[in-house]
Amino acid sequence: MLNRKRESMPRDADQTRKRILAAATVEFARKGLGGARVDEIAARSKANKRMIYHYFGSKEKLFTAVLEDAYLGIRSAEQTLHLDELPPGEAIAKLVRFTWTYYLEHPEFLTLVNSENLHRAKHLKTSETIRQASGKLVAMVKSILDRGVAAGIFRPGVDPVQLNITIAAIGYYYLTNRFTGSILYERDLTSLANLEARLAFNLDTILRLLKKDP
Repeated sequence: MLNRKRESMPRDADQTRKRILAAATVEFARKGLGGARVDEIAARSKANKRMIYHYFGSKEKLFTAVLEDAYLGIRSAEQTLHLDELPPGEAIAKLVRFTWTYYLEHPEFLTLVNSENLHRAKHLKTSETIRQASGKLVAMVKSILDRGVAAGIFRPGVDPVQLNITIAAIGYYYLTNRFTGSILYERDLTSLANLEARLAFNLDTILRLLKKDP
């Protein structure tokens, strides 16, 4: 009986930690680090403040854990795309579609990124986990670019970091500014037709950027 209790403790701790992270993700995404309340996170996760501080140490460290979890979510998903098995052009197109779709399906990711930028990335600066995950993405894209150059379809000299920034930016800006943009351009940027048109534009932009001159 005692052994069963001991075996259940790590599982219970892991589940509690996951519940706290999920609840904190919602709270931080909605209100940012400054506006988020540990009491709200405790209530949402069905934990208590003592447990939150036990697992994460402080509100700031909990925010760091949420950021790491958010970034690892998208970085891990990118690694499951098997882009190395696709022709270079198809691989880049798949990455562009994935990034766009991920942003649409995980709006909390965008707001967490916004929040961390307000803090000048001070929580990510010390994260070796994020540094390693981002390095894998850059290496993956570099490999695709190298294959494209070798195949004669991509122009040489494209920086994989700059390409990653551009792929992220053309989706990120549109979605984080879709409400103000709808007013400024007198077009419903949130409609399905306009979202699909934007994805097509993003794909065309990136593939034209990489295309080797005839």
